[in-house]
Amino acid sequence: MYRVLLVDDERIILEGISAIMDWEACGARLIGTARNGLDAKALAEREKPDIIITDIRMPGMDGLQLVEAVKETQPDIEFIMLSGFGDFEYARTAMRYGVKHYLTKPCNERAIEEALKSTVAELDRRLSREAFIRQTEERLAQVLPHARERMLQELVTNKTYGRSDWERIVRLAGLPEGGGRVRLLVFEPEGGPEFELLFALKNMAEELLGSLVLLGTADGRQVILLVSGEAEPDLLAAGVDTVLKTFARFYRREATAALSEPGEAAEARRLYREAQECLAYRFYLGEGGLITKQELAASGPEVEPPAIDEERLWLLVKSGHWEEARRMLGDFFEALAKMRPAAAVAKSLLIPLYIGCMRQGDPAELDRRMKAIEAFDRLDTLQGMTDHIAQAVREVCEANYERHRTRHSEIVAKLEACVREHLGNPQLSLHWAAREVLFMNPDYLGKLFRQATGEKFSQYVTRLRIEKAIEMIKEADDVKVYEIADRIGFGDNPQYFSQVFKRHTGFTPSEYKRSV
Repeated sequence: MYRVLLVDDERIILEGISAIMDWEACGARLIGTARNGLDAKALAEREKPDIIITDIRMPGMDGLQLVEAVKETQPDIEFIMLSGFGDFEYARTAMRYGVKHYLTKPCNERAIEEALKSTVAELDRRLSREAFIRQTEERLAQVLPHARERMLQELVTNKTYGRSDWERIVRLAGLPEGGGRVRLLVFEPEGGPEFELLFALKNMAEELLGSLVLLGTADGRQVILLVSGEAEPDLLAAGVDTVLKTFARFYRREATAALSEPGEAAEARRLYREAQECLAYRFYLGEGGLITKQELAASGPEVEPPAIDEERLWLLVKSGHWEEARRMLGDFFEALAKMRPAAAVAKSLLIPLYIGCMRQGDPAELDRRMKAIEAFDRLDTLQGMTDHIAQAVREVCEANYERHRTRHSEIVAKLEACVREHLGNPQLSLHWAAREVLFMNPDYLGKLFRQATGEKFSQYVTRLRIEKAIEMIKEADDVKVYEIADRIGFGDNPQYFSQVFKRHTGFTPSEYKRSV
């Protein structure tokens, strides 16, 4: 029911209309009456009627003045004017204020009902129209973000549109035309696309960059933002850095950003290609930062692929010498980074290197390590590839070192046992033990022994012989130097034994016996 206010300075007319009208049949309800325009204005402000039926001629404030005053604050209220005058000027003035119904007195209840019903129908149409517009706006509000995202995808990817098509899309998307400058900003998370991550990254970027973002979308693997080209580059770079750090902190994932140079919105496809070229440089520069065209300009001339002594590298890996192998790989990787080859070229150089190193490890582990090439092939930065190779080579080196260390320990233990068993043999030497007992190269055996014990083999033998001589001197009642010399391997040269003993203890054998 629409609310009606009735205004007339003649009480009999006011009461008569109030009583004879079937308000409900007309879709209305009478909420009050007033005897003049001033009272009616106050009542209208308080009760907020939908329709006012008013006389024109009234003291204080006439009907036309009432219309003017009410319309200033409540423009949606509809008026039905009653007048005992048929003056056209009154009707024309009333219509100027939007009054559609102007009835001259005397008028019967049917005329007033028809006017009231007509006004109610107009209000119904208005409400229906407003409801339709509101629903349309709500649906549009839901659809518009997706439509704008789609428009951005069309802007940056569609090759069939002409310039007029671009300009139309620019207008529909609400982008700056003419002198407006924009940039293309692309984010790509590390480790492959995930819808939830892209959605979060897009929302995060739009929130943190605020008004700098004109349009945003996610294409399944990247977040693409059209941003203002008028913003200060340092301000934009600082905002992007905040986005990347915030994303890494919340999701424990790195993302890389690439930014084009400024251009017109209709050039978005070219700017997108430029941003993609920048993004490709994360292959050399690593992930987690912002890449601009300046990095591309600094690439320098092409150079020949770096060389590496593979035979020496294989030998180092096989023998478990990780530190030397690491230095060789580091020099190679550094030279490769300076070369800045295409990703495919880099892989063609690195994969054979990886396979060659893996072949130097335990054959039982080869199949497992070869399957890791699949993960290697999915890496999309040079740093990621070189880190992967370095880690794998280190594992092989350490496994080989441990295997060799165990074997070397066994060899050294055998050599030490040989010394204890043949300590009294004057022929005991490194060459004799290598040839007669262990059947190994004496130089290699000597290196193994020194690495394991920290002393030369000859020093070790002499130290054990002197220690044995000291034991014998302490146990003997009478020291016979020639007998001790013979028993600990000095043969028939007791004088040389005495010299060696004194060099190690500071005493001759006889002096040492007296001192203890």
